[in-house]
Amino acid sequence: MDGPALALLRDYDGPVPGAALLVVRDGRDLVRRGLGLADLDACEPVTPATNFRLASLTKQFTAAAVLLLAEDGRLRLDDPARRWLPSLPPAAAGIRIRHLLSHTSGLVDYEDLMAPGATAQLADADVLALLEGEPRLLFPPGSAWRYSNGGYALLALVVERAAGRPFADFLRERIFRPLGMAGTLAYRAGLDTVPRRAFGHGGGPGAWRRDDQGPTTAVLGDGGVYSSIDDLRQWDAALYDARLLSGESRRLAFAPATRSDDHAVQYGFGWRVTGDCLWHSGETVGFRNVILRFPGRRLTVVLLTNRDAPEPYPTALAIARLYASGKLDKSTG
Repeated sequence: MDGPALALLRDYDGPVPGAALLVVRDGRDLVRRGLGLADLDACEPVTPATNFRLASLTKQFTAAAVLLLAEDGRLRLDDPARRWLPSLPPAAAGIRIRHLLSHTSGLVDYEDLMAPGATAQLADADVLALLEGEPRLLFPPGSAWRYSNGGYALLALVVERAAGRPFADFLRERIFRPLGMAGTLAYRAGLDTVPRRAFGHGGGPGAWRRDDQGPTTAVLGDGGVYSSIDDLRQWDAALYDARLLSGESRRLAFAPATRSDDHAVQYGFGWRVTGDCLWHSGETVGFRNVILRFPGRRLTVVLLTNRDAPEPYPTALAIARLYASGKLDKSTG
């Protein structure tokens, strides 16, 4: 394995849970590589077409679905959440769709409401059922920021009700298929098959084991999409023009909706905003992923991994710095 970027990924190479790395600058692939194994049991290698569970990278697609429906006139960002989800408790009366998108709703974390030791998998509707029974918010909507997986599970249900079709179908028909993301899907066990699937692994060096299912794995809106670096390249390209989202929708997605001097909570709609970087990480059982976009430099780094450690953000940021100057534009790795 050679090249300055791939040298940072030596621990993912060989008979171990692997990684897929994409570096795109000015529309050209500078790095497009798979390393290691997608499935240790089957000794399947990671390729650029391998589909990883994106975890919270999913939120950018959930947000885009909401923005598309707003463009269609099917909903408004200032709609009360209870217009679409009337079973939410009275405490949620002040929550708007935009609060769910920006993690400023004040919702209690649904994982804190699950029964201790629960192992049965939840769906998005089960998240709503948990929140229906919670009579309080953490803060008045719009007054503070707290990351909320539950808010994005609710957004998936809003999409279903506003669109009149399942959330997974809307993503496929309005986002994935138009952009040529043929392998990408919101995965529903028993209904879908993930092509070229990477399986998550835990346990650590010398003791890796397949481990990619947990009680919240089946929740779609906050983390249920599988995709590859090849398909995410199509997604990244679409975010530079109006082929999918209007200029106003992209402005809303990429502008901080939070009001804080703390860069850790600068958040748009499905994207973190840190200086000139739009990014998001994704962590779930057996997977750790990150996407970094520097639109002003036309530079994107995507790093997907099928292991539960380490966090790939520092590595992806180091790779972005290697290519930020443009001096490595002729590199292939």
